[in-house]
Amino acid sequence: MTRESMMGLVREGKRKVRGPGYIVTWDVDGQDSVMTNRVRYFVFGNGARSPDDGLPRRGFVWKEGVRYVAQSTLFVKPHRLAEIRRFLTENGIDHDVDPVVFT
Repeated sequence: MTRESMMGLVREGKRKVRGPGYIVTWDVDGQDSVMTNRVRYFVFGNGARSPDDGLPRRGFVWKEGVRYVAQSTLFVKPHRLAEIRRFLTENGIDHDVDPVVFT
């Protein structure tokens, strides 16, 4: 099975999210499949249709003000920072945040 490239998501993010914000990076033990899946679902969603509106369940990375940078790394605008920090902290995931500006 071949892995799908994430470069399309990287390029899409470059077009839609710029300016001041934060790089958020985290580390999850790849052997912990429960936590790995929890993070994957939060970040990317699962594509299943919501019973409420029939739309795909989209993850955090598709929200306004969020940009996928690389594996375990997102750029978030200031108004999105609390949401991802809360998720990471509540799940005991080691993470770091640095202010940056994408021009």
